[in-house]
Amino acid sequence: MDQPTSKSAPGPVPLWRRLVSRHPFRRGGLLVVLALVLEYLVLPQVAGVRRSLHLLGRVNFGFVARGTVLEVASLASYAKLTKAVLPARASRFSRIWRIDLSTLAVSHVLPGGTAGGDGLGYRLLTNEGVSGSDAGLALAVQGIGSALVLNAILWLALIVSVPVSGFNPIYATAAIVGALLLAAFAGLVLLLTRGEERAALVIKDLVARLRFLKPGAAETADRVLHQIAERVTVMAADHALLRRAVLWAAANWLLDAGSLFVFLLAFGHIENPDGLLVAYGLAYVLAAIPITPGGLGVVEGVLVPSLVGFGATRGAAIVAVIGYRLVNFWLPIPAGAAAYLSLRVSGDRQAASRRDDLRRAVADARSLGPLVRHSAKRAGAAPGAPSSPEARPEEPGQAGLPPGQGS
Repeated sequence: MDQPTSKSAPGPVPLWRRLVSRHPFRRGGLLVVLALVLEYLVLPQVAGVRRSLHLLGRVNFGFVARGTVLEVASLASYAKLTKAVLPARASRFSRIWRIDLSTLAVSHVLPGGTAGGDGLGYRLLTNEGVSGSDAGLALAVQGIGSALVLNAILWLALIVSVPVSGFNPIYATAAIVGALLLAAFAGLVLLLTRGEERAALVIKDLVARLRFLKPGAAETADRVLHQIAERVTVMAADHALLRRAVLWAAANWLLDAGSLFVFLLAFGHIENPDGLLVAYGLAYVLAAIPITPGGLGVVEGVLVPSLVGFGATRGAAIVAVIGYRLVNFWLPIPAGAAAYLSLRVSGDRQAASRRDDLRRAVADARSLGPLVRHSAKRAGAAPGAPSSPEARPEEPGQAGLPPGQGS
């Protein structure tokens, strides 16, 4: 008799399969976009690298060190922005900086990694005791608000640069992306401040239709939306907080652009500030479109020709951008991994310390138990003892009288 064949359990799904959509059209579209990026943005720059290697012998390492310091200051400013938009009771700055580094590392590794980085940032912030609504709003304000500040910097630079250097069609593309971002942000703020109840009803109804969610998810979504709306209203009314957030966001972008400027200096080119900010703003506004992790290939592909258009030699632009992206894109990956490990280790230590404190408290309570019972017995009221005439308190005037002598 034939034995029934048992179906083997499916093996683990490879990482590349999880990252790439199973839908053939989506997968094909992703591959086409990546091919276009490689063909038109990355490979033309690689072709010029060999001709620029001789510039490495004349690099000024003092400027390279200064550019690296400016990049570290830019990352610190971004952490200050996170701290500014979180509630005052949030965690220490050092831990928030490590959380930002961890999320930045993830966003530089995963395709469309901003979502993955925000997911990790949300989990780490809630582990620090920040409520889910506060953490979600802080990440949203941090990302969208920072992008709005970048667009403002770009538009100001264009106002100065266009009359001097002329108009380029790529400026229109960046302006459209910035306008869409501004419209989305304005719509979100209006929705949460003036259409809160209507938005809550729509979200609650939508979540209730998703059968795969846990029971009560609609009520949770309704409560979180009201909490976020309340937090948005409070933040909008706090002008000092808004000023701090805008200043730290501007410091983040300007220090990062300053790092690029210093790397250009390291290879012998002095760029005009308006040209530098236009090239920088164009690169990062277009990098906001989630094609590659952290705008890899897009930033380089826009920066190099833009800097050349503003007067830099092609060789200096290529090696300066490569050096700048080494500290801007690649260095945060190992730094973020180390920051994440430090958060895990310190979190495990804090959890172990809390467990030890709890064990000591329990042990102290147990050791005090017999003493409490003995004291209670001596006082004539042992806990849990049955009520008896001997245990009842004596009435006034009966103390010290022998039996039968009372009134």
